[in-house]
Amino acid sequence: MANVISNVALVPGIYVMKIEGNFRGRMGQFYMLRSGRNYPLLPRPISIYDIGEDYISFLYRVVGEGTSLFSQLQPGQEIQLEGPFGNGFPQVEGSLALVGGGMGTAPLLLAAKHYPHAHVYLGFVQQAFGVEAFEAVAASVQVKVGGSIIEQVDPAHYVNMFSCGPTPMLQALAMKTEGTSSRLYISTERHMACGIGACLGCTMRTREGNRRVCKEGPVFPVEEVEFDDLHGV
Repeated sequence: MANVISNVALVPGIYVMKIEGNFRGRMGQFYMLRSGRNYPLLPRPISIYDIGEDYISFLYRVVGEGTSLFSQLQPGQEIQLEGPFGNGFPQVEGSLALVGGGMGTAPLLLAAKHYPHAHVYLGFVQQAFGVEAFEAVAASVQVKVGGSIIEQVDPAHYVNMFSCGPTPMLQALAMKTEGTSSRLYISTERHMACGIGACLGCTMRTREGNRRVCKEGPVFPVEEVEFDDLHGV
């Protein structure tokens, strides 16, 4: 258990929760969070948003009972968390674009801090959030509210790209990357119960066979991703 430092709504329904402690974690990894010791039964997988010497923070959207309980936590109250889990984004060299949509922007902030030369592209359906955090660390930040942020991305300009967001956005970026030398890595999402590969609840179909999002993922090279299996998740 660890103490909540702050739990602030950026826009209605979307919060950043900062938790006190010395935690480990790399860009693209996640923790399993639960607001109480035994309830709800299953913890929620949440990407690491930011991490420092004495804190870790998570960006989350209220979508159900578990995340609703998160939103009610006050500074000084306890939360249960385990991690870090997952492979995270790879270490790369050369030019880099970070492309995020909606809540898919969450796992990209650590990458922006790790690669301050990266160009950041953020897309939102109705209302932007968390942009200031990227502007504080990135070489450039482009934001699109409504429409598709992919229209502003030219993969030919980048040796590498990291992306996370809605499946149609990811698929559009993958199609735009075809025929270029840019290497695209995609962070995927799946419901899961354990985070350690035991329950198999997060198994997804890839071109290399079935893979567990919590163990072999959540980050995969785009050439391994079966987008048909991501739709509807």
